[in-house]
Amino acid sequence: MDLSTRYLGLKLEHPFMPGASPLVDDLDTVKRLEDAGAAAIVMHSLFEEQIVREQLGTFLHTDVHGESFAEALCYFPSSDRFALGPEEYLHHLSRIKSAVTVPVIASLNGTTLGGWLGYARLMEQAGADALELNVYSVATDFGEAGATLEDRTVQMLGEVKRAVRIPVAVKLSPYYTSLAHFAARLDAAGADGLVLFNRFFQPDIDAESLSVIRRLHLSTSSELPLRLCWLAVLSGRLKASLAVTGGVQQAVDAVKAVMAGAHAVQMVSALLRHGPDHLRRMRAEFISWMEEHEYESLEQMLGSMNFTACPDPAVYERANYMLTLQSWKAS
Repeated sequence: MDLSTRYLGLKLEHPFMPGASPLVDDLDTVKRLEDAGAAAIVMHSLFEEQIVREQLGTFLHTDVHGESFAEALCYFPSSDRFALGPEEYLHHLSRIKSAVTVPVIASLNGTTLGGWLGYARLMEQAGADALELNVYSVATDFGEAGATLEDRTVQMLGEVKRAVRIPVAVKLSPYYTSLAHFAARLDAAGADGLVLFNRFFQPDIDAESLSVIRRLHLSTSSELPLRLCWLAVLSGRLKASLAVTGGVQQAVDAVKAVMAGAHAVQMVSALLRHGPDHLRRMRAEFISWMEEHEYESLEQMLGSMNFTACPDPAVYERANYMLTLQSWKAS
């Protein structure tokens, strides 16, 4: 069975890989992921705030005032909150690259233009085979138009692309006014791949203590349909390769993602629940499904359910919306 795929210009034996997560913090776990068959290793993000904190000088600009008001803790989390600081991140990246034979994808997470983007070059020098630019940003400024936010992201991508020779993927959220248009802009600006989707922080409130509850909920298969929709819309219309992240728990989830157009399948929650060996099981079950349904290669499946044959995806989606609303029946 030929499961080979190309993602970010990298030829991979199959599409399955761990997504950005704490799993990479431990080198033994990274080796277990490779032993379980990971096609690549995606590191968790190095945050803009961490880099800026170091560049400004931790003691003078943040630590002294770290407890002086609540906002400081929001904008500049204490250094010990992060598993790896900027220099430690680069060192750990180099160690991972030396320990595994599969490609290693580093990750930068931020929202603004600035010197912190220079770490992309340092990541390349440390051995990264590719880079994920994670543009996690919640648009809360009433005076900032969506176009301004998109322009800044395109500029960020341009700066990173000029700084490095390795492929660069952009990790997006689904919350853009016109995601297809924005994806096309990133594609034209040189993005080698798009990762769909980042998960926004969705807080809860403790009504008794009047405090915000920060709780990380692992994803489930119920989150996959949103990703399938946009994979199907973008697949076949961009030069950039596509990766799915979020909602892939079972082999059939991966089947759906590939059919919608995913060249790579990133998994986090399933691996946190079941351990690195779950990668091996997923791949075996994926192959079994393909054999049962008489597929001979991943290429045969890739994008087979995308919208390239649909003359007007917007009309098709609206029709599905109306039909779905009419489908509910009382028990």
